[in-house]
Amino acid sequence: MAIAVVQDWPEEETDRSTTNYDAVSERLQASDAPHQGLLVHTAGFTGNGFRIFEVWESREDFERFVNDTLMPIVQDLAPGDDRQPDTTIYELHGFMTAGE
Repeated sequence: MAIAVVQDWPEEETDRSTTNYDAVSERLQASDAPHQGLLVHTAGFTGNGFRIFEVWESREDFERFVNDTLMPIVQDLAPGDDRQPDTTIYELHGFMTAGE
């Protein structure tokens, strides 16, 4: 079952820095690790912080990516930073792509 993952990183409205996101994104794009199960990834400012919205084929695919690929990069780039986003995960009733 496809799932949506919403991660909110609350920040001051004036904080528009993407330094951390850009560093992680660069490492992910340079890695040979497949992002198996990832259907869509978006990121941007909400006015209350930074939001990442993704759709995954399954919760298992998402959890495998976080544990095996994402977290080792985050821990390497920001050792000791234990901040976590407010995360919501829910099953999707429908998912449509352009042209369908």
